[in-house]
Order: sequence, then structure tokens, then C-alpha cells
Amino acid sequence: MKDRIYVCHTYYHVYVACLKELALPAAKRGRATLVLSTMSNDFGNLRERAMRCPLFEETVLFEEKVDTFFPELQKYHTDRGNLFLNMLSRMKYTKMLGRLEKPYVPVDFRQYRDIYVFCDSDPIGYYLNYEKIPYHALEDGLNCIQYYDTARYDNRGHFELKAWMAAHNLIFIQNGYSRYCLDMEINDRSVVPYPCDKYIEVPRAKLVERLTEEDKDILIRLFVEDLDELLGQLACGAKDKILVLSEPLCDLTVRRQIFADIIGEYGQVDGRQGQVLIKPHPRDVLDYAKEFAGHIVLSGMFPMEILNFIPGLRFRRVVSVFTVPNGITCADEVLFLGEDFMDKYEAPKLHRQNEQI
Repeated sequence: MKDRIYVCHTYYHVYVACLKELALPAAKRGRATLVLSTMSNDFGNLRERAMRCPLFEETVLFEEKVDTFFPELQKYHTDRGNLFLNMLSRMKYTKMLGRLEKPYVPVDFRQYRDIYVFCDSDPIGYYLNYEKIPYHALEDGLNCIQYYDTARYDNRGHFELKAWMAAHNLIFIQNGYSRYCLDMEINDRSVVPYPCDKYIEVPRAKLVERLTEEDKDILIRLFVEDLDELLGQLACGAKDKILVLSEPLCDLTVRRQIFADIIGEYGQVDGRQGQVLIKPHPRDVLDYAKEFAGHIVLSGMFPMEILNFIPGLRFRRVVSVFTVPNGITCADEVLFLGEDFMDKYEAPKLHRQNEQI
């Protein structure tokens, strides 16, 4: 029996997996398996660096398939106009997606004592419940349920009935409601509008506070492919550094306007132009180096929290739209623009999900 396995879909997930491993006694580290799902994120050569990292025993790529990969599933998305018929379709869909995903799963999860899954809303969650394998879920992003409770939003209408069905493994609901989800780690229970009995609070900040300088060096070496290039970028420009966190919002034309407006409004400090650094989201395909040639564009292929561990780095301001930026502590001012800001660029119903529950 092996110790632990982490199923990660983003760089941030890998970062949190590392924090959990670093919180263990030194004698217990290095026994975990890291699984990188390629379904929605390009991990570049992170796997190669992870294989050299002392925190993991092995690193495995998972060619996880979205449900649209299987044409036989699409008929189950049809609204039959009747709750009973829709639930029958969903029951069939739940088991079929788990069964269809099985050939692509690269490890035998039954060999592990503890299974940790970020984004169990993805097919891996359906697979584990189909196979009746217990697992621990983890919050996708920092306090993300506070702003978008996907379990409640995706199951609007008769939620209590659907939650009962999920608890009996008839259908699947993510984020702590499925039968084989043992518990779900979240950063802060107090900010969650709809509590779930399986939520357990594991503050990310406390995990970071435990880090030694050696631990931080391990993280930097794991996530940063070219440290000299990054340090050179961070050393450039004016004293007032302003970090803008991009996100894959709207279409590319509107997205460019969003970040042009952010830079125009927040790129100055006390009337002076600051040095704007843009950190693209890993799934953001806008060419920021081309569209914002006058500013510094960092790599999008590392979690923003790694910037906290660069000696001497300090930002005057950090700005984001929906990415919760509180994970960056090397800043004098952190601005979360949120839903009111996005109302100017798209219909409010597209981003005010919690208000529609």
C-alpha cells in the first residue's frame, strides 16, 4: 500500500500539494505520487522538474478526457422537461462517464491510503465514485466557493433532493456532496455562504508560515524554469511595481479592453506611472507581450504565490478581477475588482453565479 496521491489540474493545485507535503515531518516526505491532469492546463516541463523534486516519489501525466470527448454521452444533456426523466438521464450519465474514463486513468488508486483530488467536478470525481473509491477533495482556488459555489449553482432547483441522490451515489455532485468524498479541505469556513458537513478548514496561510528557507528554495526550483530570466524581469523598471493578474475573461477583444482599462486606471501611483508587470493566467491565450509591449509580461507557468519567495521583491499594488489575490503577501496594496467591475463588460448573470442559487 502506497501513502498518498494528489490529482492536480493547475499549477496552484500542485503548489498546495507541495505545501501539504512540506507540512509533514521530514521522514514522511518523498512518498507521494503527483498526478498532473492535462485536461485543461499546459504543465510544460513541470513533470520533469517534479521528478527531481524531493517531495514526490513519482509524477504521472493523466490524459483526462472531458465528457465531450465521448459522443455517446451527449444525449444525456438534453432537457426532457421533467425532473424525474432528467434525473434518470443523469443517473445513466454519472455511471457512464466514470466507466468511459476508466481506460485513461494512469494509476491504480486502490493502492493508496489517501487520495487528494482538486476539482473533483472533473471526470476524475465521476471515476472515483463509479469505482467506489473514497477520496479527499480540496478547494480549487483560494476561497473560490465564497464567490462561486459550483455545486449549488450547477444543481439549482431541488438541491436537497439532488444532494440526497449524490450521497447515495445515484448521481454525482462535486465539492463534498458525493458519497465517496470523505471530506473537503477549504481555506476559510467563515466566508462560505452555504456550509457543507464535509468541509474542513485548513488555512493555506498557516501552511505557508511553516516554510523554511530550504522549503521555499524547493518550491522555486520546482516551479520556475528560468530563475535568472524571472529575476531579471523583476529587477527592471520603476520603484513602484504593479502586478496585474490576467484571467481568461470574455472573448479576446473584450479581454484586451479589460486589461487595458485596468492598466490605465491602476497602473499609476500618486500620479506617477509605475512599472506594470502582467502575469498571464495559464489558460489565457491572449498575447500580452504583443498587445502590451510597453510592459513586462511574466511567465504564466508558475503559481503567483511563488513570487512571495523571491528575496527583496515588493509590489506597490496587485490587481485582479476574479482571482483571489490574497495569496500574494509581498504587496503593499491588493485590489480584488470582482463582480461590480465585470458588470461593465458582460451581462451580470454570467459572473454573479452565487446570486442565482
